[in-house]
Amino acid sequence: MTRSSTYQELEATLEYDFTEPDRLRAALTHRSFANERPGEGFVDNERLEFLGDAVLDLVVGHLLMDLCPDLSEGELSMTRSQVVSEAGLAAVARDVGLGAWLYLGKGESRSGGRDKPSILAGAFEAVVAAVYLDGGFDAARQLVSRFFARRLESIDLATSGDFKTRLQEVVQSRGQAAPTYAVTGEYGPDHDKSFEVVVRLGDRDLAHARGKSKKSAEQRAAAAALALVETGTPAGPLGDA
Repeated sequence: MTRSSTYQELEATLEYDFTEPDRLRAALTHRSFANERPGEGFVDNERLEFLGDAVLDLVVGHLLMDLCPDLSEGELSMTRSQVVSEAGLAAVARDVGLGAWLYLGKGESRSGGRDKPSILAGAFEAVVAAVYLDGGFDAARQLVSRFFARRLESIDLATSGDFKTRLQEVVQSRGQAAPTYAVTGEYGPDHDKSFEVVVRLGDRDLAHARGKSKKSAEQRAAAAALALVETGTPAGPLGDA
């Protein structure tokens, strides 16, 4: 594909026409390209990535709140982290054909940069920010909704993954021992009992959760712990499922 100087084909795919095309150019400009052309007015997209990440978190979080009102805070946080992960964003960028439009340095281009997940994910975040700055929040919300609503609807949000396995993979990839789980309480009558579970990493309590079964409580605790481990922000206790 040949890049159009006016970005018309890309704008048609995005279903958004920029008032200031230079914003889109900045979103498509990788650091390697800007570094090769000092003094030529090229600004890389890293600051836009930062802003786009925040806009994506807000919009996807809102979509999840609408789609699954019964999910707890920890489960919402974990599901959002999957959707806006590097792999998830790179997949959307490929759907858009974003790689062909990127301004890359010669070395980065030769080494396959147009299909690198980190570069594609960052560029998509930057495009979201560019739309936000050019057209406001509603324009950015519509853009994100178009490309993510179908993906969100295809996820079984109530059981969006084996959180225990994922938590174990994350902590072991960092050279830590596998997390452990312990029942810390049982509540209610026998016919309607719920369990509280704590997940521990070494001697540290990562998260507590309740569920209608020990297995459910463990998964919920693992979801909350993942939110803490991956973002550094406690997901909070999870209630009954």
